[in-house]
Amino acid sequence: MTAIKHALQRDIFTPNDERLLSIVNVCKAGKKKKNCFLCATVTTERPVQVKVVKVKKSDKGDFYKRQIAWALRDLAVVDAKDAIKENPEFDLHFEKIYKWVASSTAEKNAFISCIWKLNQRYLRKKIDFVNVSSQLLEESVPSGENQSVTGGDEEAVDEYQELNAREEQDIEIMMEGCEYAISNAEAFAEKLSRELQVLDGANIQSIMASEKQVNILMKLLDEALKEVDQIELKLSSYEEMLQSVKEQMDQISESNHLIHLSNTNNVKLLSEIEFLVNHMDLAKGHIKALQEGDLASSRGIEACTNAADALLQCMNVALRPGHDMLLAVKQQQQRFSDLRELFARRLASHLNNVFVQQGHDQSSTLAQHSVELTLPNHHPFHRDLLRYAKLMEWLKSTDYGKYEGLTKNYMDYLSRLYEREIKDFFEVAKIKMTGTTKESKKFATLPRKESAVKQETESLHGSSGKLTGSTSSLNKLSVQSSGNRRSQSSSLLDMGNMSASDLDVADRTKFDKIFEQVLSELEPLCLAEQDFISKFFKLQQHQSIPGTMAEAEDLDGGTLSRQHNCGTPLPVSSEKDMIRQMMIKIFRCIEPELNNLIALGDKIDSFNSLYMLVKMSHHVWTAQNVDPASFLSTTLGNVLVTVKRNFDKCISNQIRQMEEVKISKKSKVGILPFVAEFEEFAGLAESIFKNAERRGDLDKAYTKLIRGVFVNVEKVANESQKTPRDVVMMENFHHIFATLSRLKISCLEAEKKDAKQKYTDHLQSYVIYSLGQPLEKLNHFFEGVEARVAQGIREEEVSYQLAFNKQELRKVIKEYPGKEVKKGLDNLYKKVDKHLCEEENLLQVVWHSMQDEFIRQYKHFEGLIARCYPGSGVTMEFTIQDILDYCSSIAQSH
Repeated sequence: MTAIKHALQRDIFTPNDERLLSIVNVCKAGKKKKNCFLCATVTTERPVQVKVVKVKKSDKGDFYKRQIAWALRDLAVVDAKDAIKENPEFDLHFEKIYKWVASSTAEKNAFISCIWKLNQRYLRKKIDFVNVSSQLLEESVPSGENQSVTGGDEEAVDEYQELNAREEQDIEIMMEGCEYAISNAEAFAEKLSRELQVLDGANIQSIMASEKQVNILMKLLDEALKEVDQIELKLSSYEEMLQSVKEQMDQISESNHLIHLSNTNNVKLLSEIEFLVNHMDLAKGHIKALQEGDLASSRGIEACTNAADALLQCMNVALRPGHDMLLAVKQQQQRFSDLRELFARRLASHLNNVFVQQGHDQSSTLAQHSVELTLPNHHPFHRDLLRYAKLMEWLKSTDYGKYEGLTKNYMDYLSRLYEREIKDFFEVAKIKMTGTTKESKKFATLPRKESAVKQETESLHGSSGKLTGSTSSLNKLSVQSSGNRRSQSSSLLDMGNMSASDLDVADRTKFDKIFEQVLSELEPLCLAEQDFISKFFKLQQHQSIPGTMAEAEDLDGGTLSRQHNCGTPLPVSSEKDMIRQMMIKIFRCIEPELNNLIALGDKIDSFNSLYMLVKMSHHVWTAQNVDPASFLSTTLGNVLVTVKRNFDKCISNQIRQMEEVKISKKSKVGILPFVAEFEEFAGLAESIFKNAERRGDLDKAYTKLIRGVFVNVEKVANESQKTPRDVVMMENFHHIFATLSRLKISCLEAEKKDAKQKYTDHLQSYVIYSLGQPLEKLNHFFEGVEARVAQGIREEEVSYQLAFNKQELRKVIKEYPGKEVKKGLDNLYKKVDKHLCEEENLLQVVWHSMQDEFIRQYKHFEGLIARCYPGSGVTMEFTIQDILDYCSSIAQSH
């Protein structure tokens, strides 16, 4: 270790003017064993700097290099880990903690002891030595603290000491003056001794010569002391004078402080008084307006509005701490409360009177609209009331109880007014629909109550789908419609399924216009009222308010209460819900009246449900685009459900009537009534549902109806006795195919193809069945020929068979001359003419098909003759041209 120490001193520390005092061989704790040295060093120049240096052996050679150095003053803690047991581990706490493991405990103890000595000698800094044996520190304290600090260090320092550069230079100059110093050291030492004696003598003479100067200096000091005493006396007198001045200045300062404090308090008091006066003083004009202001004139309303706003500002002023303890403030607040109560009562009373007066004024105008299908305009009333909108907002924020009372009163008065107007409006609509007048015998209006509406609806749509109303005018209308519009074959069908006529078109167009006008009148009425309620009662569409109004209302009781039946509060989730509930209360009669009107329209003609479905769907779609949750959207949506049910019931009734159709056993069938009525329904529906929103409902109805038509056509064809089954199927499916081709209904493309196929199949079947075997004996003859060929006889050898020789063939052919063939075809034409109906006009189509089939059989016979009787010269008594001439002359003669 000593050799390493000297090597480090020589190679690393001497070039840097440092002395190495202690060394320890260490490695980092917990990592790979890479050894290094921690060195404790001091600088040779003053001021002395003490460092801990980490030295590491180079990887490329045997020399050492300086890696990192820490100043000893940065060392905070030395932790030896264990003060009792021997442990080579220790920690040094610089800017961070460095953990080391020494090669031996002795080296660790020697290094820690050196650190402690250097700290005591150079730094005098508080370095904490933790878990260090006190015995280790006491070894360096044999004769007092100072000696322990210097003793051990001197040994370390004196162990090796070099001359510095200046000392070397002085010695060289001295030795140059004494050239013989090297050769004669004794003479050189004697010379140095003589010079030292000379210097000592000079020092003694200098000391003795300075005694006189010392005496002079002592005298000067005595004089200076006397002057100091005099100055102290003067300073004492000055201090006494300043003390009195200080007392006076303290009194003046205290007086000034009190004056400043008084001024500050006065300023603050003035500020508080000005704040109260400026913010809690209501002008006399405002007070007069609140107490006596005219709430009927525009100028008075404006004055009252300004006064109410000023009062609200005064009442809502944010008082500072302590203001509410002042009697004047309490009195002013009480005065404001009294004014608020007084004006709130005046405003509520006046507005209630306005609501009542509105009901009377509007009632006087009802007679003007009794004969016109229009609803009274409430815009002037809304315009007059909107002048009070700001006052309603003030009332809502200051006295919610009176605001709620006004809301209830408005709903009560307006609901009764609107109920009278809407009922009269619907009475006019019903009169225009039925064509009656008030002077004539009125039809029985549908009951208002919900239970009665249900009973009436059941009576309107009885089990058979026919009218069951008890009113004479409607009964007469039903009888007239039945007598004018039904044929004998459709006598069991409903009024809603009448054949198309000019009267039907006119009535339905009239109904469509009336129903559209009803909806067009109701929609702006509801929207205008909803907009007015939002503006007048200051109910925003998307702001939440405290739960003070009930979400549900009792329509029969007529109240919008905060309490439910059980007494627990039901909070309204938003002001939008409150608007909707007010609209429900005010217009509670719209939905029942619409349902009654719809029932009447369906009772007059069930096809009216098509018009109503389209119109109602359009208005619902429009309302939902504006606000899906509004009263108008919800109400029309509910009514749309009823219309859709009536539409579905109309479709179901038509299908049921198809199933109930009975045909006459004595007359030919022709085009079935429900096939013609499907054509009428489809044509009407296509004209009504053009560009409609609910096209999907019609497509579903088409699918149900066409399926019923197909099934029941086949059913009737199977039951037909007078008309052949194929004729019934052929004519009706031809009619269906023509209808679908003309209307071009996209959802029924598959059914159109199916109808065409059925028509073609049954046409071919009827032709084959009716034509039969016009040359019966000839047909039997050739059937025998084909049988022989099928048994394996060659075609040219068939003529050698006894039963099928040429003579037999000629005998059979002679039985069918041209005259007999023409007679048979003429009888066939008459038979076909009896089977087919005139309205479908298929006689020529069928006759042409029979002509083609007859020619096909003729060509078949001639082919067999050519193959089986070659060269015989046997031919038919008539030609293909004869057949064409026969068919043409027969068709022209009939």
